[in-house]
Amino acid sequence: MSVRYLSCGDTAFSVEFGTGIDPAINARVMGLHAAIKAEAAAGRLPGVVETVPSFRALLVHYDPLTTSRAALEPLVASLVAENRAAASVGRAWIVPCCYDDPEFAPDLPEVAARTGHTVEQVIALHTGATFTVYVLGFMPGYPYIGGLPKALELPRRSEPRVRVPKGSVAVAGVMTGVYAWDSPGGWHLIGRTPVAMFDPRRAEPSLYGPGDTTWFRRIGRAEYDALLASQEAGTLDVGRFRVAPGARP
Repeated sequence: MSVRYLSCGDTAFSVEFGTGIDPAINARVMGLHAAIKAEAAAGRLPGVVETVPSFRALLVHYDPLTTSRAALEPLVASLVAENRAAASVGRAWIVPCCYDDPEFAPDLPEVAARTGHTVEQVIALHTGATFTVYVLGFMPGYPYIGGLPKALELPRRSEPRVRVPKGSVAVAGVMTGVYAWDSPGGWHLIGRTPVAMFDPRRAEPSLYGPGDTTWFRRIGRAEYDALLASQEAGTLDVGRFRVAPGARP
């Protein structure tokens, strides 16, 4: 795997590990993200402001009054050469999702028909998959989540919707996602979660972070409504949806 260092102005550079969406590439990104964070916390990378992971690259921001790319890049390259594992970086979640209400899953029958499955098979494939959160973007808290079973891969909708409700769980291409806010959108809607992807009342507003693992648990409308009421009242403890990595029941 070749590594490229790309200039991003006078306060940042990018470390690029590949050109595709691939778990092995993203693991290298997250491994370097964790390594730089640890080195900076130990005072061994003065001038590093923050690092921002993406699908295939890590952006390294630095303070030009303290350091420079010329000084920093060799230190980062040494960490790249160590190829530290990223297995312990992320958290793990089991997030409830209601697939059974047509209001929440208007595209579920079409997804089933186009992929050659029944609706129940689509739900089973989605709830049976282990997903990885690659990045957050598009809107605050919106997770781009890889790991969609190949049997569910479809292009985006040919006609995007003007408004997709907050909490909608969707699929497109090789990914699944959860709309963090009401917004336009072109993915296929197959369910909805009552758990807010972004809530400024929480200590950590974004539910997911890059490198997190997640699964989806099927719930009925009654449980959805109860959880949504707690979410809207600000009493929903999202910690109840966290599990130990690899401890999915």
